[in-house]
Amino acid sequence: MPTITLTKEEANTHAQDIEQLCIDTVRVLSADAVQKANSGHPGTPMATAPMGHLLWGKHMRYNPKDPAWPNRDRFVLSAGHACMLQYSFLYLTGYDLTLDDIKNFRQLHSKTPGHPEYGLTPGIEVTTGPLGQGFANGVGLAIAQKHLAARFNKPGFDLFNYTIYAICSDGDMMEGVSSEAASIAGHLRLSNIVYLYDDNHISIEGNTNITFTEDVGKRFEAYGWHVQAVEDGNDIVAIDRAIKAAREETSRPSLISVRTHIAYGSPNKVDTAAAHGAPLGADEVKLVKEFFGFDPEQSFVVPGKVLEYYRAAGAKGIQLQEQWEALFDAYRKEYPELAVEYEMALKEKLANGWEKKIPAFRTSDGKEGKMSTRVASGKVLNSIAGLLPGLVGGSADLAPSTETLLTQYTAFSADDPGGRNFHFGVREHSMGAILNGMAVTKGLLPYGATFLIFSDYMRPPIRLAAIMKIKPIFIYTHDSIGLGEDGTTHQPVEQLAALRSIPNILVLRPADANETAQAWRVALTHKGGPVVLVLTRQNIAILESGNYKSTGDLSRGAYILSEPERAPELILIASGSEVELILQAQKNLRENGIAARVVSMPSMELFEKQDDSYKQRIFPKGLRKRLAVEAASPVGWHRYVTDEGDMLGMTRFGESAPAADLFKEFGFTVQNVVARAKSLLGR
Repeated sequence: MPTITLTKEEANTHAQDIEQLCIDTVRVLSADAVQKANSGHPGTPMATAPMGHLLWGKHMRYNPKDPAWPNRDRFVLSAGHACMLQYSFLYLTGYDLTLDDIKNFRQLHSKTPGHPEYGLTPGIEVTTGPLGQGFANGVGLAIAQKHLAARFNKPGFDLFNYTIYAICSDGDMMEGVSSEAASIAGHLRLSNIVYLYDDNHISIEGNTNITFTEDVGKRFEAYGWHVQAVEDGNDIVAIDRAIKAAREETSRPSLISVRTHIAYGSPNKVDTAAAHGAPLGADEVKLVKEFFGFDPEQSFVVPGKVLEYYRAAGAKGIQLQEQWEALFDAYRKEYPELAVEYEMALKEKLANGWEKKIPAFRTSDGKEGKMSTRVASGKVLNSIAGLLPGLVGGSADLAPSTETLLTQYTAFSADDPGGRNFHFGVREHSMGAILNGMAVTKGLLPYGATFLIFSDYMRPPIRLAAIMKIKPIFIYTHDSIGLGEDGTTHQPVEQLAALRSIPNILVLRPADANETAQAWRVALTHKGGPVVLVLTRQNIAILESGNYKSTGDLSRGAYILSEPERAPELILIASGSEVELILQAQKNLRENGIAARVVSMPSMELFEKQDDSYKQRIFPKGLRKRLAVEAASPVGWHRYVTDEGDMLGMTRFGESAPAADLFKEFGFTVQNVVARAKSLLGR
């Protein structure tokens, strides 16, 4: 049989033909899946298929057989509505996703939900959907890579050199969180970021020029980014060249603006808002297939040579990972302590003995036996940091107020990526999203701090952390009207109840310095969602009574802090700074012949996980006279006070005044608590 040799021109044409077929297959597959589901966003996957093809087919390093390979490149689909693009490539390159999963798009219990979900679909790095979040998550992923490289890389051992890729949309660019994240990424010179901007000029309401006419490229240049523009989204040679140039950029993050046409290939819906968030329609999908040379009567067709092309691209990652593992084996011999440290991080294990570093506080430690829980938290952080090298974090320009500075360590910066203190700037929203990107990176235990009132600015990333069941630690200080003179705008009222309402979240509001210490122990060992630490600005008593237990009980969410000398007639319940108040009220009630049990309840979530026997021990069914006291909205306390109980909380906003005056004004006094308790008992 004669050997057929292609000329260079013929070989190039053949390569271009198979690449075009690959791209068009993804387009048709996306249109089919959305049409079958009768729900979804077909236009953007059809427009961005050439970008995706270049990333999964040529540029990205990944291993479909081990999606968690530590040195893989990370891909974030910030335009999460275009998820059929990502699902198509995950299936085609060989991840644990089948064609049946593609056909089951947006259906109950499927692995292909309507937006990418971390932990559900293999190969998804973060849960995206709310626009701008993925953009900012990617910045967190990039920070994590830089930090891991500074911590573990050694000459000849470039263990962590991966790149963060993302596809972003016009909507991402409009959301403020992306501006915050882009600003800090430029400041930190995160050169490991390559973002492709799908500049298709279309949003749900129509052409973006009705609201969005700025020059995005110039904006990103002002942020300090390396910016390129590709005028034709179907020009894979130009896009390929731009990606290569971005990867060669060593001092700035990169943005590649690619002018695309939404629903490219759809004769009647290309460049229209109709193709953004709804199926094209069965007749239009047939026209799309005819446009790309597919049989209009067949659906979910993947030509054999297309599958072969992408499976070969995915298989390259197996060899890349084998090379990396051989490098790590050599690293283990050369740097055994660092290797063990990273292996422990992969298994999410903490260093032996770290808990012994948690301080115990005495009344002599604070001024007049008092200490704010924010100060206690800072002391705990600095006590344990030496044994927990992955513990990194900072605040939204509030480190002196939130007590979150690790005093023995430098700040993370472009010149010092090994620093453990982070200056997020006044950017609460992006801080939360960046922390999420850091939290999905093995080896880091990230925390971020601001005032509790500003948790409102962070609700989207908090919620997404809870959905992903990842564990950034959110530290919120200045937790009540106790912050005083800053007044109504800064005094949280409804924030505690709002946070507690989120599934998969752990909210801890410790009563004193010792509960704060134990809150950190719980936070760092917790699994299954984000942790929120809620801390005081004002000094409160360090509780050292004979009945106080400084270990163990906080992990159960609520416990009996002080028991009367005889059978209790009622229960006083509180969290945080109000625990000191109900202890004082208990003493006063005792002098009035009333026996009251005092229950500290730092975490409703932990308490709800206890068995019924423990719950009955704390709140016996026969002891229904209960008074809960918390300087926050009473929402949520009904579960514990019963129909025979009462709740002293905040039902209106605060005022500007010293803390002592405010607590008196709103009834958080011993006299009022005693009066409310007596009223419950009919005395």
